[in-house]
Amino acid sequence: MDMSAAEVKRAASAEPPSSPAELNGSEILVRCLQAEGVKYLWGYPGGAVLYIYDALYKQDTIAHVLVRHEQAAVHAADGYSRATGEVGVALVTSGPGVTNAVTGIATAYMDSIPMVIITGQVPTPAIGLDAFQECDTVGITRPIVKHNFLVKDVRDLALTVKKAFHIARTGRPGPVVVDVPKDVSLKTAPFSYPDSVEMRSYNPVRKGHGGQIRKAVQLLLAAQRPYIYSGGGVILANASAELRELSDLLGFPCTNTLMGLGAIAASDPKFLGMLGMHGTYEANMTMQHCDVLLAVGARFDDRVIGNPRHFATVERKIIHVDIDPSSISKRVKVDIPIVGDVKDVLQELIAQIRETGVRPDATSLAQWWAQINEWRKRDCLAYKRSDEVIKPQLVIQKLRELTRGRDTYITSDVGQHQMWAAQFYGFDEPRRWINSGGLGTMGVGLPYAMGIKLARPESDVFCITGEGSIQMCIQELSTCAQYRTPVKIISLNNRYLGMVRQWQQLDYGGRYSHSYMDALPDFVKLAESYGHVGMKIEKPSEVEPALKELIRLKDRTVFLDVRTDPTENVWPMVQAGKGITEMLLGSEEL
Repeated sequence: MDMSAAEVKRAASAEPPSSPAELNGSEILVRCLQAEGVKYLWGYPGGAVLYIYDALYKQDTIAHVLVRHEQAAVHAADGYSRATGEVGVALVTSGPGVTNAVTGIATAYMDSIPMVIITGQVPTPAIGLDAFQECDTVGITRPIVKHNFLVKDVRDLALTVKKAFHIARTGRPGPVVVDVPKDVSLKTAPFSYPDSVEMRSYNPVRKGHGGQIRKAVQLLLAAQRPYIYSGGGVILANASAELRELSDLLGFPCTNTLMGLGAIAASDPKFLGMLGMHGTYEANMTMQHCDVLLAVGARFDDRVIGNPRHFATVERKIIHVDIDPSSISKRVKVDIPIVGDVKDVLQELIAQIRETGVRPDATSLAQWWAQINEWRKRDCLAYKRSDEVIKPQLVIQKLRELTRGRDTYITSDVGQHQMWAAQFYGFDEPRRWINSGGLGTMGVGLPYAMGIKLARPESDVFCITGEGSIQMCIQELSTCAQYRTPVKIISLNNRYLGMVRQWQQLDYGGRYSHSYMDALPDFVKLAESYGHVGMKIEKPSEVEPALKELIRLKDRTVFLDVRTDPTENVWPMVQAGKGITEMLLGSEEL
């Protein structure tokens, strides 16, 4: 399905041999997608988009993937984008097609994922008249998109699509919705697709302010207790190499947020682990007690710093680099704001540091590392081993051992299993850890894995999930069968909505209100009914052999139902309203 640059150009500009001088809106839309180099499109047909589906049927350069629910279409396109850095594209029909897609759109928006979602709409004369399968797509999606368009004239369609892709992938990335009424998809117009687009009201800054960068260099070089805190913005900007170079140049300790894992290699001794609500003791203590903090592509959200008042009790100087000016000083007042593309700013920082020839004070840095290493001595990720019941942490650790050196992608759903995967897998490369951070959406893991497997067919793709999350999009096992995307599903099945149960234990007096799963399916038989391989294990001794079999069955989708300890909790934990150093490190502290 890959197209050369010349083929893309011909697809965008050349008339088909027998086509009229004008194209209908659906044909124009397909030509625009071809011009953007779109390889895969996830969607579900319906009345308002049937002309578009007819145009897709007549071409063979874009592969359409028929999902079983519109939410999964957007999640799969989202996972594809997170793994590749390309704009993910989904297509849904009007009314319930749009509202089913809303969760996927909001998920992408919260994590700044570049996407274009094409939605069908009732014919323009019927808009506002409560027509069959009509909804106000622009109004509904306005709070959860970077921008949205309602195309009322077919002559505006090509330029609108160009604007949508430009907005989605530039500045702070995000999803853009293009709402196409059915009559617009049928009407005709001359087709031309612009090479570039300029929008007077949209000009994101790329280059950081030189003076601010110089101030940042001076502050970093004078620091006695420095810290580098990086988030998902580093991954999105493809700036991991620059972040690692800066860390090596200065010898500073580093941490990643949940969304930034892999930006710094987990095997790097300067990496202190993930910080925040379920972060390591050393990462959180270093965050609180540093004197100069370099925040890169991160936003000081509630899951990272906990209570901002607690965070503000210690004096420190903060340098904040972000492409989005609205994220700077939003929750925490910073001293040196630098608005710009993370990759460009880091490159300039490195260049200026090298030019000075100055390095941080070695004695102060050594003393700081000595303190950090004292914090590290607390084995905050320790858990009680068992020969009787499977500990979920063990599963993640064994998976890491068995996939070391392999080209592996890990997706997750949301809950305890997500945190254990983040804590114990150890990501050494960016874009290998795919999960929903900002919105915390259950059900994303399997669609994410499907999207990644199409993008990276030779890679191993594992979905770490729980018996609660997996059931939210479990119908996509059918999509895996139809499109032969052999993903590996590892369900850490504790028969509870685990994270809910943990909070109920800690904060609600052990009143487990509706968090227990009373009627679970036989996941082995369910997987087999879709034509896949189903496996179930209940003993610790079965973990490694089962994972080895999972990996061996490279060309099959496999569902591994792992019966885990239902009482196991995620530690460390910062409870709501607490500061990041007020961590519970285990049940003995309750």
